[in-house]
Amino acid sequence: MGQMDAAAMAEALVSEALRVRHHWDEHRFRRTVEVLADRSDHAGWPRTVDRTLLSGLRQAVTAAWQAGWQPADVARRVRRAFGGEHVQLAVDAMAGEMRAYAAVTVAERWLAQLSALDARVWWEADEEILREKGDRHAMVTRAVEVLSVLTMLPRLERLCPLPGTARRAVPVSGRVAGERTLARIRALLAKAESTEFPAEAETFTSAAQSLMAKHSIDAAMLAAEPGGAEEPAGRRVGIASPYEKPKAILLDVVASANRCRAVWSRDLGFSTVLGFDADLDAVELLFTSLLVQATSGMVQAGARRDLAGRSRTRSFRQSFLAAYAQRIGERLRAASGEAVRQAVAEAGSDLLPVLAARELAVDKAVTVLFPRLSRTGVMSVNDREGWVSGRAAADLATLHARDKIA
Repeated sequence: MGQMDAAAMAEALVSEALRVRHHWDEHRFRRTVEVLADRSDHAGWPRTVDRTLLSGLRQAVTAAWQAGWQPADVARRVRRAFGGEHVQLAVDAMAGEMRAYAAVTVAERWLAQLSALDARVWWEADEEILREKGDRHAMVTRAVEVLSVLTMLPRLERLCPLPGTARRAVPVSGRVAGERTLARIRALLAKAESTEFPAEAETFTSAAQSLMAKHSIDAAMLAAEPGGAEEPAGRRVGIASPYEKPKAILLDVVASANRCRAVWSRDLGFSTVLGFDADLDAVELLFTSLLVQATSGMVQAGARRDLAGRSRTRSFRQSFLAAYAQRIGERLRAASGEAVRQAVAEAGSDLLPVLAARELAVDKAVTVLFPRLSRTGVMSVNDREGWVSGRAAADLATLHARDKIA
C-alpha cells in the first residue's frame, strides 16, 4: 500500500466512522475504529491516521466557527456529549487553529473565551495533542467522537466577528472605567458567594447590585451622546442540567429586568441573551451569582420522600427553582424600577426615552436574529413544599440595599 493509498484509506475510514456514528450504529462504529487504530499492514499507518485526524479536527473547528459557534459554545457542546479528555482535545484543536490569526484581528470576547478555556499551544508537534498515553484505540475513538460532535453542529446566529475579521477599537476612558467597575462587581459577588455569614453576603451583594445599576445607566447616557452610537449585542449563557427549564426561566427574568432578552435553545444547552454590553455584563454576573445562591439553598434543604418512602427530591428541587425564579423576577423588576426612579431624580427625565429606545432596539435585534421564535409554556409545579421553600430562598437573596424583604 503506497503513501497516497494509505492516506486515502485513512480518510475513507474516518468518513465511514463518522457516517455510522451519525446513524447511531455503535457496532459498526467500533469495528471501523478498530481498523483505524490497529491496522498493521503498513509501517506508516499510525502516523497517517494521526495526520488525517488532525486535519479533520482543524477543518471541523473552522467550519464550526463559520457556522456561528464560538469557542465556549464548542467546548460546552463537546462537554455535554462526552466531557473530560474530549473537551481538552477540542480546546487544543481550537488553540491550534488560532495560530493562523493575529491577535489584533480577533474580537476581545473571542479571546476571553479562549483564555477561560486555557486554550494555548503547549505542544511542539501537533500529533502530541492526540495524547495516546499507551492506548491507541482509546485515542482514535476519542478523536473520532469529537469529530462526530463537531461535524453535526447546526448553524447558529453569528454573534461575534470571525477570527481574522475583527477590528478592535482603541479603549476610551468610559470603557476603561467600565472595566474597573466590572472588576469591583466581580470581586464583591465572589465574596458574597464564599462567605459563611449571611449578613456579610447581604452587604457584598447589595453593593454589587448598586454598582451594576449605576454602571448600566451611565453606559446608556454615554451612548446617547453625539458619537456614542451603540448597537445591541448577543452572548450565549450555558444552561446546565439538571433542572434546565427553571434555570432558563431564572436567566430570562434576570435578563428582562436588565433590559435584555433571553432565548433558550433547549437542545443545545444554552440561552442567547441579547442587549447592550453594559446590561449583558450585569445579566451574566447576576445570573451566575443568583444561581449559586439558589443551588446552595436547594442543596441545604436536603432530600425529600413522600409518605410511601419514595424519593420526591427531583420534584421538590424543580419546584424550588421555579419558585425561586418567579420571586426573583418580582424583586428584580421592583429593584430595577427603583434604580431608574433614582437616576431620573438625579439626572432628569431625559433618561427615560434613552432607556425606552434601547429596549426597542433589543426587541428589534431579537426579531432579526430569531424570526421564527416560539414561546415555551409556564412550567408545571407539583411540589408545594419546594415552591414555598424556593420563594423563601429568593426573599433571602438580597438584590439591592434599599430593597429589604422582611
